[in-house]
Amino acid sequence: MLRQLRAALRAGVVTEPGVATESAPLEVVGARLREEIHRRFKRSLHIRQVDAGSCNGCELEISGLTGPHYDFERFGLHLVASPRHADCLLVTGPVTLNMAEPLRRTWEATPDPKFVIAVGDCGRDGGIFRGSYAVVGGVSSVVPVDAIIAGCPPSPAALLAGLLAAIGRRP
Repeated sequence: MLRQLRAALRAGVVTEPGVATESAPLEVVGARLREEIHRRFKRSLHIRQVDAGSCNGCELEISGLTGPHYDFERFGLHLVASPRHADCLLVTGPVTLNMAEPLRRTWEATPDPKFVIAVGDCGRDGGIFRGSYAVVGGVSSVVPVDAIIAGCPPSPAALLAGLLAAIGRRP
């Protein structure tokens, strides 16, 4: 044990310095998003994420928003567990036959005023699953959609920009 401690003390710090990344566009979008959320809602925006039958690609990108690099809560966004606490539904994937009714019920349980954002190409129109025997279609075939964030899957930065655009279009 002492031998290892002496070797560590002799070697010192041997890690490489971190690579500087360009996060300025993220900070600009985040600041605009925070201002828009405060202007429209006077508090944070509560989002209920609904997986309507996706491949989980979009969910991985959404979960990336909660990590330390994007940390979307600092911009005033919060994921909630209940549609009764949500202002916005963030729906991913093509709507499968088994998820059409639960999605409709989730939309009905969300208090007004609410808005729905379809995420990814599958959420827009069914994507590569369009026409499948198990798929109803895109999110708009079940509930009214206010905005679409395109991509397969959209990156976390595209998700933030899409949220900003969707909130900016709200009356």
